[in-house]
Amino acid sequence: MQSACQLHSPLFFCDSNSSRNIQLHRWMQTKIPNSIQLVKKLKITKGIPCYKFILPREETKLAAVPNTDDGHLSVSTLGEEANNNNAFFVEVDTWFSKWSPPRYLWRGLSVLILAGQVIIRTMKGKLHWRNTLQQLERVGPKSVGVCLLTSAFVGMAFTIQFVREFTRLGLNRAVGGVLALAFSRELSPVVTSIVVAGRVGSAFAAELGTMQVSEQTDTLRVLGTNPVDYLVTPRVIASCVALPFLTLMCFTVGMASSALLADSVYGVSINIILDSAQRALRPWDIISAMIKSQVFGAIISIVSCAWGVTTMGGAKGVGESTTSAVVISLVGIFIADFALSYCFFQGAGDSLKKL
Repeated sequence: MQSACQLHSPLFFCDSNSSRNIQLHRWMQTKIPNSIQLVKKLKITKGIPCYKFILPREETKLAAVPNTDDGHLSVSTLGEEANNNNAFFVEVDTWFSKWSPPRYLWRGLSVLILAGQVIIRTMKGKLHWRNTLQQLERVGPKSVGVCLLTSAFVGMAFTIQFVREFTRLGLNRAVGGVLALAFSRELSPVVTSIVVAGRVGSAFAAELGTMQVSEQTDTLRVLGTNPVDYLVTPRVIASCVALPFLTLMCFTVGMASSALLADSVYGVSINIILDSAQRALRPWDIISAMIKSQVFGAIISIVSCAWGVTTMGGAKGVGESTTSAVVISLVGIFIADFALSYCFFQGAGDSLKKL
């Protein structure tokens, strides 16, 4: 705060950068600069009366010098270096205040944050069991039909490509082992996850996106309910629990359809195929399929929920989030499948030596 006391009436204040004059009570005249950034108060006292008015906040140095024109004192500006020094910081603050991270960046970070919240809330036991059971029914029993149908036709198509070549080479006894390894290690978990991502993941993203744009999630917060506990955690748990069972059923149906096709079309006995599969399969093959399916379920549910809760732009934004969630989930499934396969199956294999 700057203050000045009247020595001779009237008292004049002058500034070289000013452009407007203000007359107060016929005894004080000052000029106010146009550039106003931060505001402070200048207090002028004349005896008992006290007047306050607003001036721009500028770091200036004032000095009282005699005025040769009228004999009164005038206050002049000696330095304005502070304004010039602060100009750079004002520009930097303005640039950072206008900058926002790309959408794909903060959405990717939201996936990691949401995954951490789900893990922490689950470890603390803060689960909504009723909603979890509803989502488990939605992911599991209601998705069995489309998963089994897809697995059956994928198994038959895969059998056509393998059996005809192996039969020509006289490797009929290796057909069942190759089919069993392919289904258990790769086809069953990946095909099941793709079907679930298209059916359930898109539904998660669309549902949560609609709730976000219609401010229903804010309503849950107002009612004292954590949206992560009520909306996200049940979906993640349901996906991680249901996908291993779906994968196991898809493996069984795929092997059965392959055996029937090989027996009816190529003359390879079902007993030969089953015996070959039994010799080639090991417990770790089934366990690795279960682990893969759990990881894929977590990727589908977390990505879909994260894309849903970060939806903006009304109905158009909901559609874009749904499509993007499915695409990102599929990409994540393929990347995770490569990483897990590289970790689980290293070195030369010997599963077909017993055939």
